[in-house]
Amino acid sequence: MSSTDKLHQAGKIHAQARTSLLRPDSRLDRALSNSKSHGLPPITVSPLQGQYLAIQCQLINAKSVLEIGTLGGYSSTWFANTGAKVTSIEINPKHRDVALENTKGLDVEIILGAALDVLPTLATEGRKFDFIFIDADWSQQWDYFQWAVKLARVGGCIYVDNVVRELLESETLGEHDDSLVTKVGKEQKVTATLIPTVSDHKGTAEEMFDGFLLAVVKGN
Repeated sequence: MSSTDKLHQAGKIHAQARTSLLRPDSRLDRALSNSKSHGLPPITVSPLQGQYLAIQCQLINAKSVLEIGTLGGYSSTWFANTGAKVTSIEINPKHRDVALENTKGLDVEIILGAALDVLPTLATEGRKFDFIFIDADWSQQWDYFQWAVKLARVGGCIYVDNVVRELLESETLGEHDDSLVTKVGKEQKVTATLIPTVSDHKGTAEEMFDGFLLAVVKGN
């Protein structure tokens, strides 16, 4: 079966899942349409992934969520819908403004700035989070992860998106020992796993394979 055929089959599976498992939500729909009308890049999480993130928060009874990479606030809305307070960091002023529109009325705080500037401030303030979602610059995933370990409560979860895509697109895959997966594996403060995924969300065969890293922060 060709990659095009596989993408077509994945599309059928995802269509069935969307129809069967997702409930209508006008706020989420507006967030997508408003982001599109403002010209934001179509790189947000899929609706099924958004629901997965929300389920993860509910499973650990998350009351506070930190999000690195807001975009238009679509995933922020999924998190807020669980009843959690969301703190989201966005470096692009235009994206921040659209996200503020999309999350108006929700318990969402959006901080404008570079994550590696904002995260130390949150740590200095003594902030702690139950769930941390990293969906930003791939080249800085490890730096974000290290701060996430410091900012997560014991038993808290860290979710890093697009880890498999980043590995697949690396020209040095398997040639050195400094991938995010390898580095996280050496981090004694977490237990982690890698979950590959297949999705037609992005619409191209090259982008159908992806996956995320999920870690839980251990006590001393």
